[in-house]
Amino acid sequence: MTAFFLRVAIAAVGLWIAARIFSGLYFDGPVTLLAAALLLGIVNAVVRPIAIVLTLPLTLLTLGLFLLVINAAMLGLVALLLGGFEISGFWTAVGAALVVSIVSWVASALIGDNGRFEMLESGR
Repeated sequence: MTAFFLRVAIAAVGLWIAARIFSGLYFDGPVTLLAAALLLGIVNAVVRPIAIVLTLPLTLLTLGLFLLVINAAMLGLVALLLGGFEISGFWTAVGAALVVSIVSWVASALIGDNGRFEMLESGR
C-alpha cells in the first residue's frame, strides 16, 4: 500500500512540474493535484491497457510513438472527469504526458519495487 501512495505522490510531482512548464495545464489547488494523480493512476491501471491493445497496429506502425498520444488521452480523460483540472489543448496534453512519464521513469530508477530508495551501483 505504501508503494501505491508513493506512486501517486510521484505522479503528483510530475503533474506539478508539467503545470509549471505548460501554461495550458491548470489545477485549482493541491487537493485537486493529488486527486488528479490518484485518478491518473486508476485510469492508467484500467483504461490505458485496453487503449493500448485496441491501438496496437497503430502503435507498431509508429514505432511506439503513438503511446504518447495514448498517455495524453489518459490525461485528457482525467481532466474530463475531475473538476478543477484543465488542459487547454492536445499539445499541452502531449507535453504534460511526456513530463509525467520522465518524472515517473526517473523516480522508478531511484525507487525499487519494494518502495524503498536504492543505491545504483556502477557497472562491476
